[in-house]
Amino acid sequence: MSAPFEERSGVVPCATPWGQWYQTLEEVFIEVQVPPGTRAQDIQCGLQSRHVALAVGGREILKGKLFDSTIADEGTWTLEDRKMVRIVLTKTKRDAANCWTSLLESEYAADPWVQDQMQRKLTLERFQKENPGFDFSGAEISGNYTKGGPDFSNLEK
Repeated sequence: MSAPFEERSGVVPCATPWGQWYQTLEEVFIEVQVPPGTRAQDIQCGLQSRHVALAVGGREILKGKLFDSTIADEGTWTLEDRKMVRIVLTKTKRDAANCWTSLLESEYAADPWVQDQMQRKLTLERFQKENPGFDFSGAEISGNYTKGGPDFSNLEK
């Protein structure tokens, strides 16, 4: 179990006109398809705690207020294979109950099925973090998993 949970279990992406976004307990990933051959100097990317802006070659691709807050100093972007920009944002609230339902406050919402799958994945990731000796990457979950699943913190050990 040396690989991170999301590598073993896969991700639940939310498709957008420009690419996709997905999330883990701790981070939000934004993958934007750009014209092949794009150079880093063609990219303007602004990352703030509650805002993101991306332009390629002077053309605005993505701009707006994020669904929830992030740690601005930990946000990064990379140009991969000169055809995709990957933005990684670190959530300030890092728990399964903080499942983003959309990337921006008013845009790029996950449809109900994708949102349900995202919440299931975050709940399993929470279980993995709480029980490192077990492998939840291939597990299925049903029942009470909304808002991060049941709270077992008050049970005696």
